[in-house]
Amino acid sequence: MEGMDITTMDRGTLTLLGTGCCVMLSMHFTVQLLSQHLFYWKNPKEQKAIIIIILMAPIYAIDSFVGLLDIQGSKPFFTFLDAVKECYEALVIAKFMALMYSYLNISMSKNIVPDEIKGREIHHSFPMTLFMPHTVRLDHHTLKLLKQWTWQFVVIRPVCSILMIILQLLGLYPNWVSWIFTIILNISVSLALYSLVIFYHVFAKELAPHKPLSKFLCIKGIVFFCFWQGILLSVLAGAGIIRSNHFWLEVEQIEEALQNVMVCVEMVMFSVIQQYAYHVAPYSGDVTTKMRLAKKNK
Repeated sequence: MEGMDITTMDRGTLTLLGTGCCVMLSMHFTVQLLSQHLFYWKNPKEQKAIIIIILMAPIYAIDSFVGLLDIQGSKPFFTFLDAVKECYEALVIAKFMALMYSYLNISMSKNIVPDEIKGREIHHSFPMTLFMPHTVRLDHHTLKLLKQWTWQFVVIRPVCSILMIILQLLGLYPNWVSWIFTIILNISVSLALYSLVIFYHVFAKELAPHKPLSKFLCIKGIVFFCFWQGILLSVLAGAGIIRSNHFWLEVEQIEEALQNVMVCVEMVMFSVIQQYAYHVAPYSGDVTTKMRLAKKNK
């Protein structure tokens, strides 16, 4: 059997081959990290949240690759693929908050709030001061409210996605409806992220050993790249820089294809960064010593 000759392949096949390799790489690095956490399964509550978070990169990559396989997909199809990524993003944000609570031994279900963190002041800023007092004392109710602010996005995101897809399939999706969904989702995600920022600000000292900033930047980095490059591509398409040279492809489909290619490539980078941000070391103890003992036993 003759080997593949990439010089004879068309651009579409080469793109699929390249992005397919990127998907495999992001899966390889993620599975590697995931298997390490499963091997050193010491803290299920924390590590379950970590596994859900690190799966974000390969899920985004696979989702984008599916979009490339059906480059001539309809608007509802691409809306569905975007919804899969964004719904998972909502779950990841909520799980990140759960991870931070776990680091501080806070449990809402068991009504556990360490005495040393009770009574701290939370200072709300505008526009939250329109609905909340400027200064709030930290207690069980306050912590429960912060958690609810993150989880509301987990509910609102899929509900909006389902409604958007149904309306598009029915042909009832004018621009003003699209803007309404955009405003609702932006308010929802802003509230979820606001609760994370407030929580980090209050407990920055206690959370410092767990390096929460690098962990959070992994999540926001993925979302940031996907969101802003999508905006940039829309601007370029609107300016006529991205044009369709194919009678069977619309500009919007080319725009989606470019976005999907970039996401597949970027997820390799983020799956590597996650190896350091969510390293298994806190759960494995002295890894080097264990590896030496394992070699001796062999």
